[in-house]
Amino acid sequence: MSRRILLVDDDASALMALEFHFRREGWEARTASSAEQALGAVHEFRPDIVLTDVHMGEMTGLELLARLHAAMPGTDVIVMTGQDDMGTTIQAMRGGAYDFLAKPIDLEQLDLLAARCMRDRAARSRAAAGVPEADEALAYAVGRSPRMIEIYKLIGMVAGTRAPVLIRGETGTGKELVAGAIHEYGPWAAEPFVAINCTAMAESLLESELFGHVKGAFTGADRDRKGKFELAGSGTLFLDEIGDTSPAFQAKLLRVIQQKEFHPVGGEKARTTQARVIAATHRNLEELVRQGKFREDLYFRLRVVEMTIPPLRERRDDIPALARHLLARITRELKKDVRSIPPRVMQMLAGHDWPGNVREMENALLRAAVLARGNALSAEDFDLAPPLTGGDAAAAAAHEPLGTLAEAQRLHVERVLSHTHGNKSRAARILGISRPRLDRLLAAYATGATGDEDDS
Repeated sequence: MSRRILLVDDDASALMALEFHFRREGWEARTASSAEQALGAVHEFRPDIVLTDVHMGEMTGLELLARLHAAMPGTDVIVMTGQDDMGTTIQAMRGGAYDFLAKPIDLEQLDLLAARCMRDRAARSRAAAGVPEADEALAYAVGRSPRMIEIYKLIGMVAGTRAPVLIRGETGTGKELVAGAIHEYGPWAAEPFVAINCTAMAESLLESELFGHVKGAFTGADRDRKGKFELAGSGTLFLDEIGDTSPAFQAKLLRVIQQKEFHPVGGEKARTTQARVIAATHRNLEELVRQGKFREDLYFRLRVVEMTIPPLRERRDDIPALARHLLARITRELKKDVRSIPPRVMQMLAGHDWPGNVREMENALLRAAVLARGNALSAEDFDLAPPLTGGDAAAAAAHEPLGTLAEAQRLHVERVLSHTHGNKSRAARILGISRPRLDRLLAAYATGATGDEDDS
């Protein structure tokens, strides 16, 4: 697809450098030394992006921005200036600029911004053509609460680097989705994004999954098999629930991160890896380090950049937009015309604590959409248990029969499967486990076992 950019600056040397850079990166680039010249060029060139300086001759870049929005509203404008002041930034963003950059320009940051702008343009084109977006990774990014804005900024800053990232947050907050966004917005987006849940398998199996194995390494190893590090190439390897791994496994992982090489299980020849590592956990790693259950050296290796995803109860203002986004995607999948969340229902959703966060909300909305009788959801379509604290919890415990953890797990698995109409892949995603683990649990339930063996 053609990528056209118009570069506007009255600094001839800066303009020449930018033109050289974008042409080298495969863009079709043209230049203008003034805002007036740029206005004459846009109608013939029809650029996707206009990158303009602010302070230029008689017409400023902000005036050019206003003129372009009136004449060619489909063109995205990125504003740059050597005077990094808040007032200019606010004016530019209010005037409809796509983004704002301060000089001297970081070319890597500029490339990421231009690539993001082109992706957004493609998404707008699909929406205008009536093509639905099937990207569930947008779910975590719905909302404009201050804490989420900080997450977006961090994603933008780390996406262009290969620095390890540690993502922290409660279950269901979307840690894997944030990791995916870091990968997607970086220059290695075309490379694989490989995810593995470290708590979903035994240690010996986890080692084979990550490092691969050679034929004959163990019973059943009838052929060589590549591990996740090798499959990730120079892309991203996402290690979910890293806090649940053993110190012995952590030592092997540390060696890979430090030396960029590993040995497949049963293999003698070392293999190299260029994969970027992003880890995630809901555990208190600092406490695990104090207890000797997590290696301190690995902790610092993984925690080069840290970000904490806030739970839904701490960003309630984002709940309405998130609920509407999730409902739109769910109803597309169900092929059911449920479009509205009435104010009374939205108030109920915003007031719920959502201990399971985005995953719980998705599950609740799925149930409600399935049960909805019209094109609007009602409170009766939901099954949101009120939070139990203090005396309420004690009273409930006194009057309700208590089962084992395994029984509660089984009931929850069955409830999620019911909500997904037996779709195991979707159920596994909601439960936060792998599809093979779900199959093992169901097999255990069918024989009357608890399924606890899978957690050993």
